[in-house]
This record gives sequence, structure tokens and C-alpha cells, in this order.
Amino acid sequence: MSQTEPLDQDPVFQLKGSMLAITVLELARNDLENLDRQLAAKVAQAPNFFSNAPLVLALDKLPASEGSVDLPGLMRICRQHGLRTLAIRASRIEDIAAAIAVDLPVLPPSGARERPLDPLEGVVAKKPEKPPEPTIKPTKIITSPVRGGQQIYAQGSDLVVISSVSPGAELLADGNIHVYGAMRGRVLAGVKGDTKARIFCQQMTAELVSIAGHYKVSEDLRRDPLWGAGVQVSLSGDVLNIIRL
Repeated sequence: MSQTEPLDQDPVFQLKGSMLAITVLELARNDLENLDRQLAAKVAQAPNFFSNAPLVLALDKLPASEGSVDLPGLMRICRQHGLRTLAIRASRIEDIAAAIAVDLPVLPPSGARERPLDPLEGVVAKKPEKPPEPTIKPTKIITSPVRGGQQIYAQGSDLVVISSVSPGAELLADGNIHVYGAMRGRVLAGVKGDTKARIFCQQMTAELVSIAGHYKVSEDLRRDPLWGAGVQVSLSGDVLNIIRL
């Protein structure tokens, strides 16, 4: 006996039953143009549902008056929308003959009850995400004089100094800065790039003013006719504008 003979006795396949989910497309009218348009609308609602979905074309409900179906054209429309035709279900002789011509299995008319299939069934509609509310921090208010060497930073907010600011002191804010006393130190508004930030001083004698990284030092400020006056500083392009309050 050959050594390969025992191997020839081993089964190479098994026949098994299975309950597979197969979509049935039941044609009510022989109108491929409208079918293409309506099927495209369905696929747009749930594209993942139709992607490479196995399909049985049910032609057994077509009235005899509808005429012969262009079966290759019908299969082509289904394939364009992601549906793969496995078989047809038919009772008319012309439909069965068309299936045989393209080597497509023919199933007998079904007596089973079939419910309409909604591709969106079970899909939870995603609520539009609400944009996060902007985080607004309260204005930082300083009531005592700011001494030389002292640094005050208002993170995420405006800064208000009721008293005076000494030389060598530094004020920083992500927003606007208001100084109601003499401003003799350094004042930097919009430090994180807010170009709309502004500086308000009752008496501008600052060592430096800056908005969003654009600055002027005391040498430039002393030449301004508003030196020592109450001013508002804003940014226009790359230029700091100083105007009277």
C-alpha cells in the first residue's frame, strides 16, 4: 500500500448549514434609471451597510406587463453601489433564462414573510457636539502700589492696577491692562498673541509698552507728544498706536 493512500481517505470538505444575513432587493417596477437614483440615495444614508453586501435580486413580484429585465444592467447598477449579486429569485421564464445566460443561480419564489429593511435601524443619530463654552476668568485687580522688581501676571484675563507702578516693575496680561496711577515700569498686554488687547494708562511714563510681542521702549515713548498723559495703546498690523484717552 502506498504511504499516500491514508491521506487520500481524509475528507477535504464538509457541508454545513448556516443562517447568513443576505439582503433581498425586491423589484416592484422595471425602471433601472429610477432604481439607480433611489438606490444611490439609500446608500448615502448608510454607506457602510451597503459596502460589499451580499444580495439576492427578487424579480418574482414583477408584473408580467413590466417586460423583460436587463439583468446584466441591473447587476451592474447594484455593483456600482456596493451590492454583490449572489442569485436571483424569479418565476417568469424570461427572467430565469436571463439568469442562466449569465450563470447566476436561480431561487424559487419565497413564501416566507419578509419585512422591509431599514439600513439606519439601530444606528444612533449622533448629536451635534456643542462647542465648548469659552473660559472667562475674572479680571485681576491690584489695589496696592506695584514696587520695582515685582512682576504681576493676569493669566487668561485682564489686569487692573488701581495704584501706581514703580520703575523696574512688570505687568503682564493675556488680555487688556489698565493702570489708574502713574505707569513707570514695563507693561505687556496680549502676551499670548492677542492682537486685539489694549493698554490704558492714566499717566504714561513707562519703560516699555508691548502688545502681542510688538513693543516700544522709553526712548521711543519719550519722543511721543503724549508722554506723561493719559493714553490708550492699541496694535494695528505691526504698529503700536498711542492716542489720548
